[in-house]
Amino acid sequence: MSLINVTNLTFAYEGSYDNIFENVSFQIDTDWKLGFTGRNGRGKTTFLRLLLGEFEYSGKIAASVDFEYFPYRVKDKDINTIDVINDINYDYEYWELLRELSLLKVSEDVLYRPFGTLSNGEQTKVLLATLFLKENSFLLIDEPTNHLDRQARRLVSEYLKSKRGFILVSHDRAFLDNCIDHVLSINKTNIEIQKGNFSDWRENKERQDRFELAENEKLRKDIKRLSESARRTSDWSDAVEKTKNGTRNGGLRPDKGYIGHKAAKMMKRSKSLENRQEAAIEEKSKLLKNIESAESLKISQLNYHKSLLAELEDVSIFYGEKKVCEGVAFSIGQGERIALQGRNGSGKSSLIKLLCGEDIAYTGTFRKGSQLKISYVSQDTSHLQGSLTEYAREHEIDESLFKAILRKLDFARVQFEKDISSYSGGQKKKVLIARSLCERAHLHVWDEPLNFIDVLSRMQIEELILEHSPTLLFVEHDSEFCDNIATKIVEL
Repeated sequence: MSLINVTNLTFAYEGSYDNIFENVSFQIDTDWKLGFTGRNGRGKTTFLRLLLGEFEYSGKIAASVDFEYFPYRVKDKDINTIDVINDINYDYEYWELLRELSLLKVSEDVLYRPFGTLSNGEQTKVLLATLFLKENSFLLIDEPTNHLDRQARRLVSEYLKSKRGFILVSHDRAFLDNCIDHVLSINKTNIEIQKGNFSDWRENKERQDRFELAENEKLRKDIKRLSESARRTSDWSDAVEKTKNGTRNGGLRPDKGYIGHKAAKMMKRSKSLENRQEAAIEEKSKLLKNIESAESLKISQLNYHKSLLAELEDVSIFYGEKKVCEGVAFSIGQGERIALQGRNGSGKSSLIKLLCGEDIAYTGTFRKGSQLKISYVSQDTSHLQGSLTEYAREHEIDESLFKAILRKLDFARVQFEKDISSYSGGQKKKVLIARSLCERAHLHVWDEPLNFIDVLSRMQIEELILEHSPTLLFVEHDSEFCDNIATKIVEL
């Protein structure tokens, strides 16, 4: 066991006018299974890159271990998988590699196939196995669940549960709960560490938020009461002071000494109330700084003139000679929320492309309602660039509404001035979702919409769907999200 000490860490990207970290300090035990959470754009991946020494920063990071980052960048995907592994780590025993692959249910034959021919899930598992062959290293695992199907997520989660000595960035609640024992959270104003899994952290966070909101309300009432009391006392003091220059009934001169003493006493009381008010305001200013805003979202979907929007009967899809799925049959009815599930490569994205009007080779019967308007969110965000204003204009959506939705999804106003290409992966995905929520459509089709998106935003999107019940066809591997919102599951 050893410690990683972070002291007074401050960092901003070159040319940026806002710090990502400012004077943060904490300790990490290298034996921990540490989950890393925080809203998109808060600096999770940046912190991992700071540990790797990729950027200059002020403050200090002290560690007696080496750091290894996942996912590895594979430069040549045409070489055999075993050669990819050897390029990353040549110092291991072959039987150790087979042991790790066996735990991840990966067969030995993949080692002698070109790496690029492996599925996304197989590539992820191979690289994770390679990562855990590294001895005396603290492992930095950045979002391994993206593009993994549900079965693969469960398998990788069990694998990580048997390991220790890592930081895991993931936004999948069930995945985190199963395999971590501490949580490192980047909050609005600080970084903190708690023992337990993600649900433990979330429960503690909600408890702390409720306490701070109650304290805030109590202090707000105290400040109002003290302010009114101080004003009354000050008014009384002024009124008494004025009687020093008047006369009493019967023409007698007032006792100025007595009146002055009384006015001074009232003024002192007013000053005391004022001081108490200032102390209460100062105490109040310490509250609510880390409460995350998660305002409710809205979606205004068009009503279609028929109850049935689309229907597939015995549909098979082909890419050249290769059949990617066959015998698919389901319908999309008004108000249904359909989860399209299956292993990676089972044809989910191909069916979505067919539904959205792309030229896909298929057999069987496919019927889609006339003039059906579809809003589509793709997996891919690599094409995003330019300003938000240009993006809104290009897609003919209301810019004010578009930006208002992004604000609710935790975008700071400063982000509106930046090029979309500089956004984090989660922020780019939010751009696609915000655009889709602005579009007037009969059907929303979302292909892995939650990749890279933080947990609180996932919960916001869940609440939106449950409240407004849009007609939705989606592919998503976050089991909790699917279980909470799907009204129908189509298994490929």
